[in-house]
Amino acid sequence: YRCDHCDSSFSRKGQLEGHLRTHTGERPYKCDHCDSSFVESGHLRQHLCTHTGERPYKCGNCYSSFTRKDQLDRHVRTHTGERPYKCDHCESSFSRKGNLRPHLRIHTGERPYNCDHCGNSFAEKGTLVNHLRTHTGERPFQCQLCPMAFTESAGLAKHVRAHKSERPYQCQLCTMTFKEKDHLRRHENNKHASKTIVP
Repeated sequence: YRCDHCDSSFSRKGQLEGHLRTHTGERPYKCDHCDSSFVESGHLRQHLCTHTGERPYKCGNCYSSFTRKDQLDRHVRTHTGERPYKCDHCESSFSRKGNLRPHLRIHTGERPYNCDHCGNSFAEKGTLVNHLRTHTGERPFQCQLCPMAFTESAGLAKHVRAHKSERPYQCQLCTMTFKEKDHLRRHENNKHASKTIVP
């Protein structure tokens, strides 16, 4: 079963019908608890767990539980260290397929996300979203301890560490700790340049 709108093809008619809704925008599966609607019935079932609180997929290694099996599968890899998604161009491998896709653009040079304001283009959608805030002035990441707000979550995390005097980056060759990764690197280069640090 082939889609008339794109190159996709499917082994079952029902799969094609679900896919066609991505082109038509039809979302026939509506949630009774909120305004959400979905292209596929399975997506509605998963969404309903957000209302019921049900998390049927439980990790056998820890106490984590999930609303979807794919979330559990992804989580289990944090225990096993499995990285099944391998790059054909280099030695990199990833635990999530979604992380391999943007990595491949390093090799292809593809930058599909374009800024309508200035023409800059980006390999990842998240990078474009962060960039757009330089035009809109939006700063959605608000510090709970002071009036400061940031365009990116990383900026807020760095700022909060300054409040807490948290020093999460520890040198492997001595007892020194640092607030920022860059400070740790500088220390390693200055103090331990001749020694090998095992990552």
